[in-house]
Amino acid sequence: MDVRVRDMTLDDVEAVATIRVRGWQFAYDGLMPASYLDAMSVEEDAARRREFLKDGSVVTNLVAERDGEVVGWGCFGPSRDEGRPAGLCELYAIYVLPDRVSTGVGRALMDELTGRAEADGFERMLLWVLKENDRARRFYGKAGFAPDGAEEPFEVEGVKVPEVRYARRLNG
Repeated sequence: MDVRVRDMTLDDVEAVATIRVRGWQFAYDGLMPASYLDAMSVEEDAARRREFLKDGSVVTNLVAERDGEVVGWGCFGPSRDEGRPAGLCELYAIYVLPDRVSTGVGRALMDELTGRAEADGFERMLLWVLKENDRARRFYGKAGFAPDGAEEPFEVEGVKVPEVRYARRLNG
């Protein structure tokens, strides 16, 4: 079962919204309030995705397909950190349908995302991950990312869910 990674199109919006919402509900179960996760809406997320794609931004959105079905999504763009140096990009998101976790879809997406970032001339990629999200932190570690010491407070419905920043060199 091969994974095909390609650019996201407007036709992919509903599938990507489903992946993102189900991905959040799966990945952050027990890490964020259930009421917040349960209130997430595929329809609202799809509307946001449509606007993001139409705005002509410099964000690269990719989807992963297996057997003709969109089963994963990821995106990157310029780092959002203040005072960022040139050559620095950020992985904004990478999600896979929960029943496709640990099947190679995430790895294929990550390989294409980092490859495209390097081809675009970026030297390093950053990402933010919930401090308590051990599964994601293991995945990022296997993909060559490591914590760089930065932490950010993050709060959801009064619950603290701090994030840590990971970094990876891209040039070679």
